[in-house]
Amino acid sequence: MSDHKKPNLIYIFADQLRYFSLGCTGDENALTPNIDALCKESCDLCQAVSGHPVCAPYRASLFTGKYTTSTGMVINEIRMNPNHHTFADVLDENGYETAYIGKWHMYAAELGNHYDAENSYIPVGPDRLGFNDYFAGYNFRHEYEVGTAYYHLDSPDKIYYDKYEPDAQVDMTIEQLERMSKGEKPFALFLSVGTPHDPWVPENVPAEYLERFKDKQFHLPQNYLPDNDPHADNWAKLSDEERSSLTEWMRVYYAMTANLDDNIGRLMTAIKKMGLEDNSILVFTSDHGELFGAHGRRAKNIFYEEAVRVPFFIKWKGHLEEGTKRDFVFNTVDIMPSLLSMMGLPVPEEAEGSDYSSCIEGKTDTGEGALMMCTGPTAVFGDGNEWRAYRTKQYTYAVFKSDGQELLFDNQADPYQMHNLIGEPGCEAIAVSLKEKMWAKMEAISDTFENNTYYEKNWVEDRRIKRTATLTG
Repeated sequence: MSDHKKPNLIYIFADQLRYFSLGCTGDENALTPNIDALCKESCDLCQAVSGHPVCAPYRASLFTGKYTTSTGMVINEIRMNPNHHTFADVLDENGYETAYIGKWHMYAAELGNHYDAENSYIPVGPDRLGFNDYFAGYNFRHEYEVGTAYYHLDSPDKIYYDKYEPDAQVDMTIEQLERMSKGEKPFALFLSVGTPHDPWVPENVPAEYLERFKDKQFHLPQNYLPDNDPHADNWAKLSDEERSSLTEWMRVYYAMTANLDDNIGRLMTAIKKMGLEDNSILVFTSDHGELFGAHGRRAKNIFYEEAVRVPFFIKWKGHLEEGTKRDFVFNTVDIMPSLLSMMGLPVPEEAEGSDYSSCIEGKTDTGEGALMMCTGPTAVFGDGNEWRAYRTKQYTYAVFKSDGQELLFDNQADPYQMHNLIGEPGCEAIAVSLKEKMWAKMEAISDTFENNTYYEKNWVEDRRIKRTATLTG
């Protein structure tokens, strides 16, 4: 395939956007007409899940096609080992120009101090994981208002946005698309939008968007629990004050999502105006969801649907049928191999995910499930929160390491996962089958279900990942 015929890739991922927080997925409070329109123009991978529903582990898996137990990104706030054969490496090796805009979250060297250049600026070189061309990023930050939000180019100097961060980032994205579309090379652009991640405070979203929701009524989830989940880490626990704020958090969350929607509309208009639709694969997705009190938890880092189900809309005009749904289970580790295959590019042998391009194209289907995992607390090392889960089209099986508790949910009959089927008549064989499949997958990737501190002692030095199951240095 000659360079001019190679498809471009435009990959947009929001942060903490749940699958069921959109109009097209049935949320009556959502104001997302542009994302809904994109869904109608796309192939909707409606069973897409986040294999490790935490920011940094997701990103590590996205760019390597490997599970967390092979990337070593077992919690947030540690630094990625750069010695993987990454998504961007393959793009660069095959003549693509690359661009990355937004949150990175794989370059911390300490807990906190996110705004120090040592933690915020990702230097030119291998730590950018193959993104060797345009790179306008920052490691970690969730303040989006003008005067607070910033990014780095190729120096530690902070460049402050002159607009609300998502608005400015989409301006930058359009500018880069215009520039790259005039070049000789095919291109791949990744936009990591920080919203609708918390903090959900009024000042973190433009007032005009909050105004749209002033008359909306928000309610606690149907599966809300008044007590904290005993398996939750400190990030997932809710104080009494936080519980009383949940519905107002939702208001800000939906306002952020409405702003995201407007920006997706602007971006889609620009893409069409530039004539990029015919030879570009466009993806819109998210890294994980949010619970808002469901199952006695906030945040993510759990196998419940509110945390793991993510939108995944993929549009490729003339190649993928518009307005279709594909209901095979699609995991984070499957993204890189599937997209590379669709683009006619080689998939690194070390990738652990599956190439589901034929399923996306509607040529085949698969009955395989997704291995999902938690390898520790959200951002600090410590034991007691680890779990593994296996999700099929119908069921989720999960087990906690600390006490061996098992859970089994029929996600079709019980979409809010309120009825644990473990021990129920007629369900034993289902649980055994899913457990066996889960352990078989774990064995295939050398996942021995270790405590979180195992990785701290053996793989990480000074919060930098030095070795993994697949790398020795």
